[in-house]
Amino acid sequence: MIIRKIEPTISAKRKRAAAYARVSMDSESMTNSLEAQKDHFQKLIESNPEWEFAGIYADEGISGTRVANRKEFMRMIEDCDAGKIDIILTKSISRFARNTISLLETVRHLKEIGVEVRFERENLSTTDASSELMMTILTSFAQEESRSISENVKWGIRRGFEEGHMNAFTLYGYRADNGTLKVVPEEAAVVKLIFENFLNGCTAAKTEKQLALMGVTSYRGKHFSKDAIRKVLRQEKYTGCATLQKYYIENHITHKKRRNRGELPQYYVERSHEAIIDKEVFDEVQREIKRRRELGIFASGAVATNCFTSKIRCEKCGKNYRRYKKVYKNGTELVRWRCSVKKTLGEDFCDSEDILEEELKYACTLVLGSAAFDETEFRENVTNISVTKQGTLLFTLSDTSRCVVEWR
Repeated sequence: MIIRKIEPTISAKRKRAAAYARVSMDSESMTNSLEAQKDHFQKLIESNPEWEFAGIYADEGISGTRVANRKEFMRMIEDCDAGKIDIILTKSISRFARNTISLLETVRHLKEIGVEVRFERENLSTTDASSELMMTILTSFAQEESRSISENVKWGIRRGFEEGHMNAFTLYGYRADNGTLKVVPEEAAVVKLIFENFLNGCTAAKTEKQLALMGVTSYRGKHFSKDAIRKVLRQEKYTGCATLQKYYIENHITHKKRRNRGELPQYYVERSHEAIIDKEVFDEVQREIKRRRELGIFASGAVATNCFTSKIRCEKCGKNYRRYKKVYKNGTELVRWRCSVKKTLGEDFCDSEDILEEELKYACTLVLGSAAFDETEFRENVTNISVTKQGTLLFTLSDTSRCVVEWR
């Protein structure tokens, strides 16, 4: 018997290797660190004949405690799911994740789909049987380190607040410069225009259109929206004063910003930086904002209103009725009041009944005992009207008494 060995003629398939890198701060030194990581891993992968370079995934200036915020990390996982990666190289467990639960969930998922993760500093691979226990221990240390760093940073910021130091940030009209806010003249002129417009009776929508025509954008170069204009009007920093610690970060895991409602002390600092708006002007604007809020729809001259506006409520869906007019071909005009939900979304969402304005006025004369409808009398004596069922209206009067009318 003769046995002859046949050598393989097809080479083994190379594994597709990728790398993940991350730095947690936006700074020149951190950017250099990130570039160094990327360069190191690319050379390492390309120098291994058993590997095929599958790319570098890098997140910059992002915390490692929340996986969902890391776009490049999530893109890498998607590519793993798509079968594009066999091995992931990373500098350390803390670069991959500082949250123990997130790390283990991600690593287990990658093992299930056949993707190996190698941690360079710890010399660990997820293919090792004992690696999960070691990763759990090391990630717990990394998570505690993250908490400690977070607490130290918060302590420093809060001590600064106590001493009146602002945690300076970029604000339209200003730029942060060595811990304080410096005025940007061309943007300051826009801020003054927004305040002047408001006190002259302009709505945010009207100012928005004006700024668009002027070619004015936000400091990020985006459209200057109505919401942005309203925020400008409420920002006390334009007076040169600052309320410190209006918000705080919930914890180092979620990074959720919470409004400070008494959980932590606040500090009001006068003359913390150069003012753009006089304090008297700012206070007048706040009073006008409050007045317009109380007036509601009546505060806007752009919306046509009459004595019934905001006074007729649909009992079925709880929304107000709106007025609309239809002009027929023969010139006849018919004015109706219809539930806003029904008018906007249709009868499938609310099948309440329309009310002709003339019939509504007639019902008011019955309630008030008048010979003819009078707007002034109505405003003074009727608080609201509920449309309770077909053909029935419930009037609530200013003396809190109620009256039901069959309006048909």
